[in-house]
Amino acid sequence: MPPAKTSFVCLPCRASYKQPHPVRTRDGEVDRRVCPRCAGTLIHVGAAFAAPPRRDTEGWRVLSVLLHAGVRFHKSCCGGPGYRPRTLREVRERMAYAKRTGEPIATALVRPELP
Repeated sequence: MPPAKTSFVCLPCRASYKQPHPVRTRDGEVDRRVCPRCAGTLIHVGAAFAAPPRRDTEGWRVLSVLLHAGVRFHKSCCGGPGYRPRTLREVRERMAYAKRTGEPIATALVRPELP
C-alpha cells in the first residue's frame, strides 16, 4: 500500500501539491520540500486542505493570513479541521476581536462565532 499523502502549498505560485508526510532527519529537522515551479519552500498545510482556485486572489490572501498565524488544516479524529474563515471580512472581524480581547490570533481565527 502506498504511503499516505498530505498537502503542501506554495503561496507565491498559488499552487498546492500532495506529497508524502514530512519526516524528521537524525538531527531533528523536518525535511524541506521545494516548489517545482519556483524552487521556493513549500508549507505543510495538512491532509484536510482544499486549495482555492488560482484566480481567487481573496481566497489566497485569506489562506496566507491563516498560514502565517500558524493555522493548519489537519484532520481531527471525527472529521475535518473545523471552522476556517473564507473571506477577508471574516478574517478582519476575528483579528479585531483578538486585538480587543487579547486572545491569540490563531485561536481567534478558528472561532466559528464571535461573542
